[in-house]
Amino acid sequence: MKDKRIPDRNELRDCNYAVAGHAGTLCDEDGQFFVKPCTQAEIDFYNSATEYPEFADIMPRYIGSLALNKSSDFEIDDAITGIISETGAIQTAKAQIEATIAEQVSRAPAEPTTSNNDVWIPTNGKKLKTDLGVVLGNETKGFVKPNILDLKLGTRLWADDAPAEKKQRFDEITSKTTHGTLGFRIAGMRAYRGSTDATQLDDEGYLVYDKDYGRDTMNTDNILDGFRNFVFNAAAGIDEELGRAICEAFAREVGRFQAILEAHETRMYSSSLLCIFEGDGEALRAAIDRNNEAVTAVEAKFANRTTLRTDSGIAMGEDDELIQTPFLGDDDELIQAAIRGGSDDDDDDDDGVDMATDDGPRVFSLKLIDFAHAKWTPGQGPDENLLRGIRSVRQIFEQLAE
Repeated sequence: MKDKRIPDRNELRDCNYAVAGHAGTLCDEDGQFFVKPCTQAEIDFYNSATEYPEFADIMPRYIGSLALNKSSDFEIDDAITGIISETGAIQTAKAQIEATIAEQVSRAPAEPTTSNNDVWIPTNGKKLKTDLGVVLGNETKGFVKPNILDLKLGTRLWADDAPAEKKQRFDEITSKTTHGTLGFRIAGMRAYRGSTDATQLDDEGYLVYDKDYGRDTMNTDNILDGFRNFVFNAAAGIDEELGRAICEAFAREVGRFQAILEAHETRMYSSSLLCIFEGDGEALRAAIDRNNEAVTAVEAKFANRTTLRTDSGIAMGEDDELIQTPFLGDDDELIQAAIRGGSDDDDDDDDGVDMATDDGPRVFSLKLIDFAHAKWTPGQGPDENLLRGIRSVRQIFEQLAE
């Protein structure tokens, strides 16, 4: 498809598909980009992930970064009369004023690093105080009614440099939630037609579960019900057969993530697993059928290649029965291009970002997200704190697929 440039700040609008985390997420008008307020540490981690392509594949597509506040660009209003430089000279020209401010800011002492004795003030989901935004591919693009589940991973939720009060608060959350027993909790969720009571649904027909659902309602005994509420919604056309197929697809994909995480040495705190699938039953079956056709077309073109896979691991057989297909094959890029409706041979000379996807229907998506407290740790082994939650999630999807 035609390349698309990163939008300016004034071209973005509020994004309402974030089910957890800080407020202030943004999208462009076409829904191609997802912009999240972040820290420089998170941007640095995205940049460093290019050295680990297999790991980068389980992260959202990183496009770049964006300044969220124009005032940070040293754009001086013409009404300002002047400014005194460090030499005592009065600068009155706009260019001189900008240069003087920029020089003074660059010489300012760096902010002190966080100390365990610092006072920690919880954000409670409010906007992060930052001028930085990370620009990612929008994982909800291509879905008609995306069901979204945010699973915060880990038993320990705080990084080494966290203030003592934050460590204590997060340890309390762990002890009172499924973080302590399963290594994760439901941080937020939205399910299309997740209730037969219309008064419980939002304007788009979703039942929205906030952070209190995972903190106060979910426990080891009823966690399966929480996942079932995410997937199995008869009112939306997701019957038992279709729901089990989706759970099987998620179980396989979580297993793939597990293998990648076991092969890399990292430490991540308060990262999440973002699960998305098509929540409208009719649209879901259409997407599966579309992918089935894409597989057939590519197999016919490359008949001498190995078995290909779909992005969902689900195919539609005769009489509309659902068939699980293997998540394997050396031709993964070819089949992904077919599913996208694009081609690896497409060339575009326009400047911008190559968004290698079209508006075609999608079945599901799984990504590891939130890297404000993530780092590579060579020689320290895989992140067992994160993996505990990953393994629990895989087991739950496997149980629901039976």
